[in-house]
Amino acid sequence: MTTSIVPSLQEHSSISQQPQSYHSQYCTLQWRRGQLLVKSPINLQQPYLPSLENEQLLVECLKHSPVTLVTIDPQLGDAALRFWADACKQAKKPIFIRLPFKNQLPKTSNYIRVIQRVIDWILALFVLLLVSPVMLVLALLMQMYSPGLLFSYEWHIGERGKLFQSIKFCTTGKQSITFLGFLMRKYGLDNLPKLFNVLRGDMSFIGSRCWTLADAVHLSLEDAEQLNKLSVISNPW
Repeated sequence: MTTSIVPSLQEHSSISQQPQSYHSQYCTLQWRRGQLLVKSPINLQQPYLPSLENEQLLVECLKHSPVTLVTIDPQLGDAALRFWADACKQAKKPIFIRLPFKNQLPKTSNYIRVIQRVIDWILALFVLLLVSPVMLVLALLMQMYSPGLLFSYEWHIGERGKLFQSIKFCTTGKQSITFLGFLMRKYGLDNLPKLFNVLRGDMSFIGSRCWTLADAVHLSLEDAEQLNKLSVISNPW
């Protein structure tokens, strides 16, 4: 039986189907029980898949597929990771960094995770209420002196390799940092919106380093062990 995760796109091109496996010019796709595994390319003849070069096509394919989550090989590079992460976000599909089999770590005790989650949530809510006047003033000043985007988003690697977007105040104007943005970076105030990441469970006040997608490409086996923990909020504040 032939299984396809890519819907028929007659207006674009005819897409070849392979039993549970697809290949593009820059990656290999494998279908495993609801999980789409995106790996480094292998030396096989690969059919042309328009959706792997067009983000909106990929989003539509993911939306109308039985895929429940996507796992991607970090060796594909920062551009490919970002491409798939953005598409999965729009398609509302979770995406994880692929770890070597021998680095698959045991799950943290549910009891410990619940306690940490409750502590993080209460502390984040308390701090957020405490600094909300400061955040409001900063938002008003940003709109007065450098109108534009209020927040910026950056992909990071969370617990067990799950990708998420951290929220920060946007400190740049027209391609350059503003004076207000410089002061916010100096004192770590641009990171205040990350408290919302803690409330959502993406980050923690106590955890491991917050890895970016660029970091993921160069993760060593030793560093990969830290991906079993929640990313921690940085900066002295």
